[in-house]
Amino acid sequence: MSFTDDAWAGTAPLRTAIEELAFLTELGEGTLAPAAFRHYLEQDALYLAGYARALALLAARAPDPDAAAFWANSASVTRTVETALHADLLGSELLGPALLSPSRPPVAELLHSPTCLGYVSYLVATAATASYAVAAAAVLPCYWVYADTGVRLAATARSTPGHPYARWVATYDDPGFQESTRRARQLVDDAATATPSEVPAMHRAFALATRYELEFWRSAHTQETWAHPLG
Repeated sequence: MSFTDDAWAGTAPLRTAIEELAFLTELGEGTLAPAAFRHYLEQDALYLAGYARALALLAARAPDPDAAAFWANSASVTRTVETALHADLLGSELLGPALLSPSRPPVAELLHSPTCLGYVSYLVATAATASYAVAAAAVLPCYWVYADTGVRLAATARSTPGHPYARWVATYDDPGFQESTRRARQLVDDAATATPSEVPAMHRAFALATRYELEFWRSAHTQETWAHPLG
């Protein structure tokens, strides 16, 4: 069994919890409250900025040019394509006129939620200070969990006329994103093979990042904020 197959199997309870989240159930059905989706998009836009930094750090530490090129391109795509999608969705009528109030601060002025800040801080710190293999394992769940979720939700979205979140779902069911996920898995497997002593730490990093994926979506459904924000 490859490292990634083993890591996927080892996080089965976490992934079952992800599949059962109210946020994803309602998103798949198209019944998710627009306010919850807006909160998710705003926090995910903040998260993606940090994730892109982690990918760029990973690219700089990659063991060969091909791996470096993949992670660097992934950082660029995260900052441009996915961020543009979020901005477009945030500005759409999908979220309702009450949520498009000019008094609401732009994403750049929003605070990371506690869960978002924790996840971003973990990934950036790991990419900067852990080994390449451990850092690669840490960034993989963001690819893989989204790819898996996109496939699962796409069937329902396609069969629901006028599904309000079909465009978001289609992004992660897209063949290009699925292929990028397969490539990321291969690079992580290569790292595990090249540095077997790092495999236990890689498993811990993969599991922790998967748990953060679970908590990120859970926090979006509750629209998590700081109990006592600064300022």
